[in-house]
Amino acid sequence: MPTPLTNLPNIGPAMADMFAKADIHDAETLRDMGTDAAYGALLRTGKRPHFIPFYVIEMALQGRPWNDCKGREKEALRVRFEAVKAANHDTDRAAFEAIMDAIGVLDRP
Repeated sequence: MPTPLTNLPNIGPAMADMFAKADIHDAETLRDMGTDAAYGALLRTGKRPHFIPFYVIEMALQGRPWNDCKGREKEALRVRFEAVKAANHDTDRAAFEAIMDAIGVLDRP
């Protein structure tokens, strides 16, 4: 039986819902994917990039509190985050969608 994502530290219902939109439904799938691939999948669903969820995932997979990431480790994670963001987030499309949303063209659920 698959382990719920919420059994991992730092992963609450809201983050589990985000993962579900990326077709990540259990802790085993998240572990198999790893932080970089899983966060890339989140970005491809339209999630806006933000460093905190990236390192929250990394800490969850290590079984550590989300705020345990500091110093050089955090700096190294920032480098990984920027690489994942560059590979999976189309900044031009995001800017275009923000403009369309602002003028009421996009229908948001």
